[in-house]
Amino acid sequence: MSQSISRHFTGPIAALTLLAGAASAQEVTINLGYAAAETSTYGVLANKFEELAEQYTDGSVDVKVRCCGQLMGEDEAFKAMQLGTVDMFIITGNNISPHFPLMDAFVLPYIFQNKDHAYRVLEGEVGRDFAEQLLAATNVHLLTYGFVGDRDFYNSRNPITSVEDMEGLKIRVPRNQVMIDTYEEFGAAPIPLPWADTPTALQTGTVEGADNGTSFIKSQKFYEIMPYFTVLEHFSYFSPLFASDRVMGKLSDEQRDAVMQAAAEAGVHHRKEMAARIDDIRTFLTTEGGMETAEFDRSGFIEAGLRVQDRYAADKGEAFIALVEAIRAEAE
Repeated sequence: MSQSISRHFTGPIAALTLLAGAASAQEVTINLGYAAAETSTYGVLANKFEELAEQYTDGSVDVKVRCCGQLMGEDEAFKAMQLGTVDMFIITGNNISPHFPLMDAFVLPYIFQNKDHAYRVLEGEVGRDFAEQLLAATNVHLLTYGFVGDRDFYNSRNPITSVEDMEGLKIRVPRNQVMIDTYEEFGAAPIPLPWADTPTALQTGTVEGADNGTSFIKSQKFYEIMPYFTVLEHFSYFSPLFASDRVMGKLSDEQRDAVMQAAAEAGVHHRKEMAARIDDIRTFLTTEGGMETAEFDRSGFIEAGLRVQDRYAADKGEAFIALVEAIRAEAE
């Protein structure tokens, strides 16, 4: 089991041990970046990790959080961590797939039955094994998965009442083949765009809709330009905290243990904090935010999603099939 997942300490005795060891450790500065707004879900995870990492190392590790794409965008960040030119970055899981295709198993539409299923997978043996494979293949450490949310859908053309309402709709998608194929299966016209180009594309009508984690729709103020909102729950998402092997190699054993504890606890905090916020955000979007929502039939979306799941499981090879089967096996 890799050190990036397995070395966790809990409780006050462990924290005291970490502090004692940190006193003699070499000082290390860690730049932690993310591409979203400071008020986004990324900020919740980053700020808690900064607080705990500095606390548990008695200040010998100085975490400098860089929001809003100050370091770079998500599309470039994973490669930069592989090269060691970026220390840490929070990246939405689907943007890892071009660098590590096995991630697409988690991107598959309706792959998780519910949140309990998702956390059993990610926080258990399946999630630990995945992180080990990622590290072995890419030399990038996955420190915590954090909160699992849903990508809510919004558009400017029409309310969504069934999958037929997606026909021909121009939808911004990340550069992720599973998401492209899923929207095509829905009957829409997906247009891959980097995150940085998305707000302008929505404002100019280059695309007519998109999906994002619920909190992003509010933090980016998309409710001001997109009139229709739908809780499709078609894609789950998580935004792990990643670290380069270069920065992890700078840490003493005590600092590494402290950083891992901080990441684990920040992930739990992120999960609880964001879960508490989602219902309130959805209510805001459809009241004060002015977005219109409608009752809709999800059955056609689920049927299309299952077709995509089966097609990918058949085409992606043994490791991908094994991961999909392991995810499904954790369902109740």
